[in-house]
Amino acid sequence: MGNSKFLTLFALLFFVSVNIFAKDIKGKVYEKLIDKKKPLVGANIYWLESYTGTTTDNNGKFDIKRKSKDKTLVASYVGYKPDTVIVAANAITVNFVLEPLGSIDEVVIVSRKAGSHINKMDPIMTQNITGAELCKAACCNLSESFETNASVDVMYSDAVSGAKQIQLLGLTGTYVQMMTENIPNLRGLATPYGLGYIPGSWMEAIQVSKGTSSVKNGYEAITGQINVEYKKPATSEKFFLNGFASSAGKFETNMNGSILLNDKWSTLAMFHFEDMSLEHDDNNDGFMDMPKTRQYNFFNRWHYKPGNGFDARLGYRILKEDRLGGQKEPMANGNRYDIDINSNRFELFYKNGYIFSDKVSSFGLITSFTTHDQKTKIGLRNYDAKQNSFYANFIFQSNIGSDVHKYNVGASFKFDRYDETFKLANNVTDITVPGMFGEYTFMPNDKLTALVGLRADFHNEYGTFFTPRFHLKYNPFEKTHVRGSIGKGYRRTVLLAENTRYMASSRQFVIPSDLDEMEEALNYGINITQYINVGEYRKLSFNIEYYHTEFQNKVVADVDSDPSKVIFSNLNGDAYSDCFQIEMNSTLVENLEIVMAYRYNIVKETIDGELREKPLVSKYKGLFNLSYSTPMKIWQIDFTAQLNGDGRLPNTSQLPAEFQRDERFDAYPIFNAQVTKYFRWGSAYVGVENLGNYTQDNPIVDSSNPFGNYFDSSMIWGPLHGRKFFVGFRWAINRD
Repeated sequence: MGNSKFLTLFALLFFVSVNIFAKDIKGKVYEKLIDKKKPLVGANIYWLESYTGTTTDNNGKFDIKRKSKDKTLVASYVGYKPDTVIVAANAITVNFVLEPLGSIDEVVIVSRKAGSHINKMDPIMTQNITGAELCKAACCNLSESFETNASVDVMYSDAVSGAKQIQLLGLTGTYVQMMTENIPNLRGLATPYGLGYIPGSWMEAIQVSKGTSSVKNGYEAITGQINVEYKKPATSEKFFLNGFASSAGKFETNMNGSILLNDKWSTLAMFHFEDMSLEHDDNNDGFMDMPKTRQYNFFNRWHYKPGNGFDARLGYRILKEDRLGGQKEPMANGNRYDIDINSNRFELFYKNGYIFSDKVSSFGLITSFTTHDQKTKIGLRNYDAKQNSFYANFIFQSNIGSDVHKYNVGASFKFDRYDETFKLANNVTDITVPGMFGEYTFMPNDKLTALVGLRADFHNEYGTFFTPRFHLKYNPFEKTHVRGSIGKGYRRTVLLAENTRYMASSRQFVIPSDLDEMEEALNYGINITQYINVGEYRKLSFNIEYYHTEFQNKVVADVDSDPSKVIFSNLNGDAYSDCFQIEMNSTLVENLEIVMAYRYNIVKETIDGELREKPLVSKYKGLFNLSYSTPMKIWQIDFTAQLNGDGRLPNTSQLPAEFQRDERFDAYPIFNAQVTKYFRWGSAYVGVENLGNYTQDNPIVDSSNPFGNYFDSSMIWGPLHGRKFFVGFRWAINRD
């Protein structure tokens, strides 16, 4: 689709209207505690049967415009019972007091002025990264959204393709269930590059759940779940424009606009364009430090809300991305090691729900279709693949007599077709998995919540398997929250797509014909959160947690036994991960947020008959984040320091001496800073990433002979790019 067509489409979608004859209704929202009430920050306020809404500020206050037809005002917040008030014609103030609801079936992320926070009501350990947190750094896409987060690490998979991977609880992102608005996404072929497919300006917030999650979302969450909430038509800006440029030669443009067509229909369109055309080789190894990239990304969603308990949402997304990398110049013999990756992706989703007249029972249906076509050329290797996926999930939820006993039941269906060509061999795989599930929540009081779930799935390749999960939340004291969880998880690997990092090397793929690609693991953990209030608005929280992941079956990639091969096999022995983390979040000083955290990982697996530390995993991480805003929030200063621990490198003792590496890599620091100036129209920001200019030395083994026997770009444990300056702006026309 040409640029002119995009601009024409946006010109139609950016038409906005002005509400006339409106007046303000002001008020405050409180949360009801045992012996007092306190302001509730980020509560939703909206007129019933209307798209006019707002949220409460840091003092729990709100200000909402009123039209002549607006009569019923609603206040709601995740985990609390909503309250509805009929507002008299001459009223100018309305106050609400919301009571805790208890366990909830689905977490809805609300963008708040505060940064990331733990959902206090959810028995599942869930950290909400809000829109305010995302603005603390140059969040160009999902992969850059975790720079201020101690739990999630993002690192490059290799030194030439620009592919990135997540690490959670010490394990790679393939064991994290990636979701977009509770739809499984970024799976299979999207694994290497999918973190770059979600622009930062599109995200309303991110939900990070550790350990096993709810069974209604599937069986694939082993170490956790990451769910992205996009902007919504009814609550997003009327028009938003973001521009970004960096000293690395990266330029981005993001736009979104929404129209409230009437009281029932609304729509939102978002567009993203990025271009990086400079060729960087700061370490002078002859290879571009990052590939030249160009991406077009368009997303259009619709919301239909007729007001009779029915709700429907529909959306589609189109993405095209080209990556060109490898050697900057041909070698003396005229050959050049090239990287050429072309991805085309289309997503379509439809959701509907219905709330019965009793306001207790409801059902929901989620469906999605995705097609992903990728052409990959890495040196002399070609990997061409196409993935078609369909997903459906039906959920019915209600209670038994009261909210003390709640339940949900449902059924799901998942289909994947992979058409892969590698080494001139073509393979087509069809995977069908129908399943059913049930979940029961017991909450006798505001101190105890127990959540137990069980699902059964019927895999066309691996037969029937069961996924039990249990979560418990107990508050021994008002400000002390204790959570525990235990459960199983499964996932079928997509071996080639998930291991493209080894294609950028001379290693030969050794794949047994009888390889069992269904991985199985048990995860359990405990979390203790202590909240301390110092005065009415000064807060301090401590979070201590421990999680253990133990594999019953695992696909092991052995890169130690033979440096010329990557040998895949099923686990024959133990494989596990222990993760301990402590975190402190403080707002004791006015306008100053401080986060300090420390995480320690023990990750081991049996490789070639020996239980060894998993390579390329840092043993620990320290994080310090400071965010200060001046009074009236005219300026904001954000600073983040990370200390990434040491770890083991793959065995290179069999290589010639000049290509051998140390047995371990050293700890290294990363410093990022950003200054933001706020205006009436939006904000402008300037910053620097990797302020200390730290990079991994010689990331590519035998870079001068990429077609030889020792070339390897997969031994990546640290930054590939040095100090990078950036500048950007955000301009918005907000809703009234």
